[in-house]
Amino acid sequence: MLDGGKLVLTNGVSTIEGASGGGLATWATIAGMGTDRAIGVSGHVTAIALPDYGWQSHGIAIGILDRVELSYARQNFDTRKVGAALGLGEGFRFNQDIFGAKVRLVGDVVYGSPVLPQISLGIQHKRSLDSAIVRAVGAGSAHGTDFTASATKLFLSKSVLVNATARLTHANQFGLLGFGGVQGTTRSVQFEGSLAYMLSPRLVVGAEYRTRPSNLAIAREDDAHDVFVAWAFTRNATVTAAYADVGYVATFDGQRGALVSLQLAF
Repeated sequence: MLDGGKLVLTNGVSTIEGASGGGLATWATIAGMGTDRAIGVSGHVTAIALPDYGWQSHGIAIGILDRVELSYARQNFDTRKVGAALGLGEGFRFNQDIFGAKVRLVGDVVYGSPVLPQISLGIQHKRSLDSAIVRAVGAGSAHGTDFTASATKLFLSKSVLVNATARLTHANQFGLLGFGGVQGTTRSVQFEGSLAYMLSPRLVVGAEYRTRPSNLAIAREDDAHDVFVAWAFTRNATVTAAYADVGYVATFDGQRGALVSLQLAF
């Protein structure tokens, strides 16, 4: 059932929300190393160190016949000393569960038409575990659902991967601070883009950009971007390191730092 037949790194890495893709952006890829004749599975642990906050996630994703992806991720956001300043208590953590599904409609990331990308539709249902707190900061709801449409293509002869994703969302700080607010109550279309270059079959460098809505009155929300390197040090294990900038987070600006992620995929 686990044939492991995909080319290394063509299944992407685990995003901060658990789906396959880049670090910030969801791609049209299907998780795991399984081909269209098999099952694939991947697991990840990711940490981001910011000047005033800490962020961690872990999760698992299953790819079925390289057609359907099911994923789960738990996010933990540590407010450190900021928690005391906000009246939440030092080291208070926001927690969120994310349940995702993705289906590949047409195309292939690597094979087939040289111009037709792999196109997938996805859904991510996010549930904050801190309902009373996120409502207190102005969120309209403690749970919400994002919808994504992604197109991804690896131009193998050029060693270049391009991805574009449209996300319909009203999440605040990826959902960690709830959904909607006085600045906006309905979902809006946001963009996620990735560009990567394969230095070798096992080493990739790239950059991503992700726009985000700004719904809360207490603080604006900036777009996020990163510059990353992903190294498959074995066929089944990939480590990703990135410089990530998420801008303004809950009244504190300049939130940029290091992201490190480990993924095991079969």
